[in-house]
Amino acid sequence: MNADQVRSAERALSVGMWLIVFGAMLYSILTVTPLMASHTPDAWDWTAPILPLVVDAAVVIVVWLDSALARLGGSGGRWPTALRWMTGTMTLALNIGDSALLTDMVGVAVHAVAPLLLIVTAETGLAYRRAIAAAVNALEARQRAEREAVRKAAEDQVEAAARREREQREHDARLAREQREHDAQVDRERREHQAQLAREQGEREERARREARELAEAREARERDEAERREQERAQQQRERERRERESAERRAREERERTARERREHQERAQRAERERAALLATGPATERQSEERARKVVRAAFDAGLPVRTAAELTGWSTGWISTRYQELRDHPATEALV
Repeated sequence: MNADQVRSAERALSVGMWLIVFGAMLYSILTVTPLMASHTPDAWDWTAPILPLVVDAAVVIVVWLDSALARLGGSGGRWPTALRWMTGTMTLALNIGDSALLTDMVGVAVHAVAPLLLIVTAETGLAYRRAIAAAVNALEARQRAEREAVRKAAEDQVEAAARREREQREHDARLAREQREHDAQVDRERREHQAQLAREQGEREERARREARELAEAREARERDEAERREQERAQQQRERERRERESAERRAREERERTARERREHQERAQRAERERAALLATGPATERQSEERARKVVRAAFDAGLPVRTAAELTGWSTGWISTRYQELRDHPATEALV
């Protein structure tokens, strides 16, 4: 929000606030005047509007001065606040006095609207003005800082341009001086180089022959080292392959042992579980009534595995010996069957 928008909001607040103040004043005068007239001697009835005018004038003064102080960011202290609430309370008491004396609660509520609206509007307008004043001050401070930053940036640009121009002149002078020194150095080095070429020619030839010999010797050494390295790599690969094969064989053997042990434990557990189930079925004792066929078949299986006679199985299940004998024969014909269903 820019300064124009803030000022527009402040104007809207001022217009609305003063409309409420003058509307409440007019309503208060029209409401309080009959009350004052009824409590004033007939000869002095013309003074009835004076008191509401005085009270409302105090309200106007307080609102006006509070708005001016809020616009400047200041505060009047406790006395203006006391005056504002005292005048608001007086206005409220005068407006509802007539209805209160007549115990007309609807009238009290209706006539309390305008003074209460006036009191709250005065406090709210003061808070709004202080907030707007703080926002305007902050906005102006930011704008001043932006203008100062723009001015400083312009000064920095001028100073930077002058500095670049000065540095450019110094750079050009230095380049010219260095160029002259370079030309003299190049000429001197060229003469020294021409004198040295003859000396270095013989040295280069001798060095070339020596480097050729050293290169041949180094090549032979590299070839020997490469052959030894390849041999070592083959030996290392062979050892690594043998190690992997040995570990694989050990791992397979260990897995086979673990699998055999696990199967043995599982077999023992199944046998123990079957033994417990068989013992539980046979421990029930003689049946008092014939069991269901499914349970009877399980008991028959347990009795057959335990080697009990047919009569004992018949007593345990409550079924006939003929039926038990038939089941025993089926178990003999199919010994691998886990249970007859």
